[in-house]
Amino acid sequence: MSHIQMLKAALVQHGIPFKENEPLAAHCTFKIGGPARIFLQPKDSDQLCNAISLCRENEVRYYLLGNGSNLLFADGGYSGAVIDLTAAGNEIELLDDGVIRAGAGASLSRVCLLALDAGLTGMEFAYGIPGTVGGAVYMNAGAYGGEIKDVLTQVEVLTADGRVVLRAASELNLSYRHSIFEENEECILRAWFRLVPGEKEAICAKMEDLMGRRRDKQPLDKPSAGSTFKRPAGAFAGALIDQCGLRGMQVGGAAVSEKHCGFVVNLGGASCADVLELCRQVSEIVFEKTGYRLEKEVRVVE
Repeated sequence: MSHIQMLKAALVQHGIPFKENEPLAAHCTFKIGGPARIFLQPKDSDQLCNAISLCRENEVRYYLLGNGSNLLFADGGYSGAVIDLTAAGNEIELLDDGVIRAGAGASLSRVCLLALDAGLTGMEFAYGIPGTVGGAVYMNAGAYGGEIKDVLTQVEVLTADGRVVLRAASELNLSYRHSIFEENEECILRAWFRLVPGEKEAICAKMEDLMGRRRDKQPLDKPSAGSTFKRPAGAFAGALIDQCGLRGMQVGGAAVSEKHCGFVVNLGGASCADVLELCRQVSEIVFEKTGYRLEKEVRVVE
């Protein structure tokens, strides 16, 4: 019996829902990617922890998936188990003293709306980021001058050896688009955000302003993974790409957005190979012409 077959039997025994050969293009904002050999959909955090343990016990590699808004799946798909977090931990709670606790599968926009309803300020920057709480903590998501590290106080994680523990934000090595979770094998289960009282009108106005800016400047009408390249020190990726005359540059179905050069978009039928080749060419040309080396912000999963 193969490792996958043993995992399937264990999942059935524990009542954890799963699908086989699920197209990953349907589970990411880029709309690109081949099938996952096993696609797990745990119903709560207990099933999530159990699913991860079963993957480890049966020696099946796994990938933790939120909203799929900052990644690119390989054309060949994923040979192991993809674990969908969006149903397992999507609860959001307002606690005392301006603290919001949210499951890793909850959307950032829902957290922002709860903060608005409670008259709490500090999360406005995250409104409209198309990701989950877990993904946002994992990459220390940020926009318009704010970052998750500004409001995060602690997280609950499942450790590599199967324990559920709390970690203070100060332990997470949060920096530009980075956290300690990129190096360890821990799974984020919940996060706590501390906000401060504010005026609802002002909070709402700021959220609407930032959402308006996103609509005006970003190609939200086409599939993408958001900002494609990290911001190089002392410059902006989109401006450098535009400066090099690469607006609209295309490889297969992938193109540099005409609306915002910092985005690579799927014009229809783009493959992972198309996107990667376009990113390679853009990076080379920008380096040759400006001396800046662009590094992909989008995470490639294969």
